[in-house]
Amino acid sequence: MRHTLPIGKLSRREILRRGLLGIAGLSLGDTGRLLAATSPRQRPIPAKPHARSVIQIWMWGGPSHLDTFDPKPDAGRDFCGPLDQALKTNVAGIRINPLLPELAKCADRYSIIRSMTHGVNSHETASYLVQTGHPLEHGLVHPSVGAVVSLHKGYDKGYKGRVPPYVVLTSPQGRFSEAGFIGNAYAPFSTGSDPNRDRFEVEGIVLEGISPERLDQRRRLLHDLDTLGRSQPGLPAFREFDNLEAPSYEMIKNAGDVFDLTHEKDSLRDRYGRTTFGQSCLVARRLVEHGVPYITINYHGWDTHKIHFQTMQRKLPEMDNGMATLIQDLNDRGLLESTIIWWSGEFGRTPRVQWEAPWNGGRGHHGSCFSALLAGGGFAGGHVIGATDERGETVADRPVYPRDLLASLYTRLGIDPDGILSNNKGLHVPVLPPADATDSSATLTEIM
Repeated sequence: MRHTLPIGKLSRREILRRGLLGIAGLSLGDTGRLLAATSPRQRPIPAKPHARSVIQIWMWGGPSHLDTFDPKPDAGRDFCGPLDQALKTNVAGIRINPLLPELAKCADRYSIIRSMTHGVNSHETASYLVQTGHPLEHGLVHPSVGAVVSLHKGYDKGYKGRVPPYVVLTSPQGRFSEAGFIGNAYAPFSTGSDPNRDRFEVEGIVLEGISPERLDQRRRLLHDLDTLGRSQPGLPAFREFDNLEAPSYEMIKNAGDVFDLTHEKDSLRDRYGRTTFGQSCLVARRLVEHGVPYITINYHGWDTHKIHFQTMQRKLPEMDNGMATLIQDLNDRGLLESTIIWWSGEFGRTPRVQWEAPWNGGRGHHGSCFSALLAGGGFAGGHVIGATDERGETVADRPVYPRDLLASLYTRLGIDPDGILSNNKGLHVPVLPPADATDSSATLTEIM
């Protein structure tokens, strides 16, 4: 029984889209005492979707589960290093890393999956598996979750947002082609730049050194130089260009406004943290407010083979401020119930610390078990799903595979995990592989 701790021709819309881009911890014993006696398969999955948007916090490189949401304070120095404590949260029985005090205050709003597993220790293959739910196949690249959501909730389905339906802050994931075989029309728009700068110069939208006023001046100059167009106003090609130009410029101006953090109070920006990650979380909230279906924050810096614990002293407080404020801010605005926050990397890191040279206190890749976090979008908070052994080396209870997690996300978004991915190549490929093909339990019914 598995348990849960209570706790050839472009459309007009595509031309516009392209124009926009081109113009501008518990011990195992504690866990056993706190387990609930309800099997996930006994709970029905509601048919009505809850979520409209997803904010994916992609922990590029793979974060340590022991040093985030699955602490093992009794495992000893060779496993804990200096992070040998566990912090109580506002949910009885749930403990996390002491460097995450703000997240400890809102544990009732998220659930932790401590038994993620796939057994892959390669960045590229593990990233592909977690981001698509499919094992690597020769000759076929499956789309990432963001591309699938863009396919089902983007331009083709009536999306009319100011910015593309799939946005990455600030650089692409980079391990594989996110759109896969469904095509680049569903690929992410990568913002580039840094939202923590005085001006967030979003690629193709907010140009370096070019104010909105100067952009208008350039447009007027272009019109003044367009003598051929003025001399033949009835020419169909020119008329089509004119029809597209005005809305394209308007989209640039409007999109620039979406990314403009000067509209936010300084006190709120300070709460998120004046870091690239903290301000990316704030931008993500603004994108959700404007109806963007899928936002990825590509959070670098977690591939800590060396000086791991020094890096954690810096990165964990940064993550704590950004994530906790994002959860609270969405909740305060009535957006958390319709927005999924998904925190995960491609795998965890080796529980046993590599003290020897050249690692000098690092952690390697660990696909046997790792953690993920889900908040909002109709997922229940205050739960822990699964458990690892007393050293965090293997899954001890309720293994959760990437397919399980992604099926749960899709279900919450109203996307059929068993449906067929629309494409122009004539391929008959399901959104996710069958559950029995991945040794999977299908969905996270404990929190659904």
